[in-house]
Amino acid sequence: MARELVREGVAEQITRQIRDSIQAGRLRHGQALPSTRQMADEWGVSAKTINAALAPLITEGLVISRDRAGRTVHAPDQQDAPAVLKPERPQVVLAGGYAGSGKTEFGRMVVRETGWGMFDKDTTTRAVVEAALEALGQPGSDRESPTYLNVIRPAEYKALMAGMVENVECSASVVVTAPFLRELSDRAWLDRAKAQCDDLGAQLNVVWVACDAESMRSYIKRRDARRDDWKLANWDSYLASINLDFRPDFPHIVVDNSLGYGRSLRDQVKDLISSIVRAE
Repeated sequence: MARELVREGVAEQITRQIRDSIQAGRLRHGQALPSTRQMADEWGVSAKTINAALAPLITEGLVISRDRAGRTVHAPDQQDAPAVLKPERPQVVLAGGYAGSGKTEFGRMVVRETGWGMFDKDTTTRAVVEAALEALGQPGSDRESPTYLNVIRPAEYKALMAGMVENVECSASVVVTAPFLRELSDRAWLDRAKAQCDDLGAQLNVVWVACDAESMRSYIKRRDARRDDWKLANWDSYLASINLDFRPDFPHIVVDNSLGYGRSLRDQVKDLISSIVRAE
């Protein structure tokens, strides 16, 4: 997939991120948005920029603005359970990417389109991981120390994949989202994962959610999670430790979630689902 990056203004970036949050179900139908001033403070921009960012969403009907009532999310289709897409064999969508790439939003959109199950690493394991780290004398936000990397992380990913297997054993398709940085760099691990899916009668679909550095930093700052503190405080060192051109050494699909990419995340989700259906 060719990268067609264009320069987006700050207002356009905010528009895209709010739209993605609505389409991923993070902002719910009927939910009141913060005031213009509150949003300006949250995003670190002017009230004029917030008004410019919300204008397209109001035009699209995703946000409703009423005098004295403020702005609310308008996405009534969120209240409808998606029709479950039932391929001939269970599908496993394994989506990896760096922190702030948008892989969880991607996974949520796939689920909203297909009705499949979803296992996100942070949602599934974070509470247990933080308790385990604190019991071992580490901060719960630690994701950099040998204690996390060598003791906690292997168990975390083992639990995540066990959840995938349990879904497939019940003939259910599932989306699994996590960084998968070690795993997608290890051809032997990927071959084992494919063999495991084959043995279960499932199809493995590997997705890499790509994102440029500026966009990742914007997403990470926006989610305001303690586990990202080190990255944000040492941003240049963090960037030097990763390879933004990385791609798995395995058949895969690239989804580009850079803020300047020409196609929306939702459109790329629909492309992925169409490719899975065609391959059946």
